[in-house]
Amino acid sequence: MNGPKLNELPDDSEQLGPYVSSLRRRALQSNELSAVRTFSDDFLLKFLRARDFDVELSLKLFLNYHRWRRESPEISTCLSPSSVLDLLHTSYHAVLPQRDHTGSRVLIYRIGQWNPKDWSAFQVFRISLMTSEIIAMETETQRRGLKAIFDLQGWSLGHALQVNPSIARKISSVLSDSFPLKVRGIHLVNEPMFFRPVFAMIRPFLPDKIKQRIHMHGSDFHDTLCDFFSPHVLPPEYGGEGPGIEKACQDWTSQLFRSEKLLQQIATHPTGDIAITPGDSLISEEVDIDQLSE
Repeated sequence: MNGPKLNELPDDSEQLGPYVSSLRRRALQSNELSAVRTFSDDFLLKFLRARDFDVELSLKLFLNYHRWRRESPEISTCLSPSSVLDLLHTSYHAVLPQRDHTGSRVLIYRIGQWNPKDWSAFQVFRISLMTSEIIAMETETQRRGLKAIFDLQGWSLGHALQVNPSIARKISSVLSDSFPLKVRGIHLVNEPMFFRPVFAMIRPFLPDKIKQRIHMHGSDFHDTLCDFFSPHVLPPEYGGEGPGIEKACQDWTSQLFRSEKLLQQIATHPTGDIAITPGDSLISEEVDIDQLSE
């Protein structure tokens, strides 16, 4: 049975057992993780699904994930939505409620809502990591991956100065081979001419597969985005018929705060292996985010 067919099997399928056992054995033999005694099945399955059960590629991804966590503590050790509350309140980021026609999660980032005088690129990137950790726990997202829309309206010199070669490398490493998610597409809209030097800084670090999945739509994106996404998926502001972008951002911010306890557990765990069972909810408790801002 090949990788794509294996990926359709439920997590408790006996046919997946040998792959989980093989990845666990290879990971525990690694010098980089010599102090770790074991890993949960759910945790290992995230990496196997992200690489269609190719154990060699899954191991590489697994080790890259842990290396990234060690080398980027300024981001990885703080996955608290409360730490970026005011930025989230600007409606900067959303995971849309509807998946696209391929089953991929659809994420939107509104760069113009980020004031670079108030928030560093590290803090902004932290939001991406929080979202990634949450959706990577969804079996369907492990199978189908994600697509991201970056709205660059409002991009300024202040934003450009925040993205130095160091953070460009960190961003590209997560996009390519350091996080257990398949990046199925990256769509840029409203990109100004002076965004291109920053993109040129990030591009060399990206593998060819990711480069081929980057689409620049410019300001006439309402027509071209619909070539990639069904109308019911996108907010009206992006040419669709789904919920408005403000509501989508507010709903996802609420989800992040309901997951705050879980995110903090991931951030402080030596390997990030905080498994949840299929019956569990990512919701830890109801949170009134308006009260948090007072």
